[in-house]
Amino acid sequence: MESLADLKPGVVAVLGLPTDENSTFMHGPAQAPPRIREALYSGSANLCAENGIDLGADPRWRDLGDLELSGGSAAFEQIEETIARLLDRDLYVLSLGGDHAITYPILRAYARKYGPLNVLHLDAHPDLYDEYEGNRYSHACPFARIMEEKLAKRLVQVGIRTINPHQSAQARRFGVEIVEMHHWQPGFQPRFDGPLYLSLDLDVLDPAFAPGVSHHEPGGFSTRQVLQLIHSLRAPLVGADIVEFNPKRDLVSITAMVAAKFLKEIAARMIDSCQ
Repeated sequence: MESLADLKPGVVAVLGLPTDENSTFMHGPAQAPPRIREALYSGSANLCAENGIDLGADPRWRDLGDLELSGGSAAFEQIEETIARLLDRDLYVLSLGGDHAITYPILRAYARKYGPLNVLHLDAHPDLYDEYEGNRYSHACPFARIMEEKLAKRLVQVGIRTINPHQSAQARRFGVEIVEMHHWQPGFQPRFDGPLYLSLDLDVLDPAFAPGVSHHEPGGFSTRQVLQLIHSLRAPLVGADIVEFNPKRDLVSITAMVAAKFLKEIAARMIDSCQ
């Protein structure tokens, strides 16, 4: 990770968190951050976001590179403490996973700064298992841990299309607001009354738009529909993550370029909403 010495308050810091040891079914998301950067800087597109911000010329964001992570519980501690240091400098953090397990230690750090946040979670899966295959910190469980510790005052999950009875019960237990994909309607705009954190799992997209994910779940969003959701957010977007890109399953860098597009649009939205 790059030095923080010259970072001014208000900068959006992009940080790679290359870990997938809590993945199930297959590994690969640990390889994602450099592949996203490769697409971002490939020269096949520019760094202009759709709101007019040119990230290629804007000093209000900085790519800090990847955090060198240990294994096991030490990795979660590293993530939490590193994000907390960035937040203590009044930065806003856009994290590149890695699998979805990283969102739990990230939000532990955010709660230290902001208290419980509004959280918008875009995903095919609710990730609310109490435990999965004996692991309470699996990428299938982060939002159970987040809600248990009251790190989110409101959790809105959009795009869900795999919920089972256990996770339905968990959602009722924690008061999670779920917009399942078969109930979603064009024009849907979630409203929030305070600072917002966005957690974007790339498998919220239909596999036609993002084949490079571990868990293909047909019937999801198009890339444009997710962009419309991002652009519609009116609350201050103080943090975000992009997770579950698996380069091992990508085709001709389609998903890498989609992730890079989301990085641009989320970073620009964070700059626009928090300045």
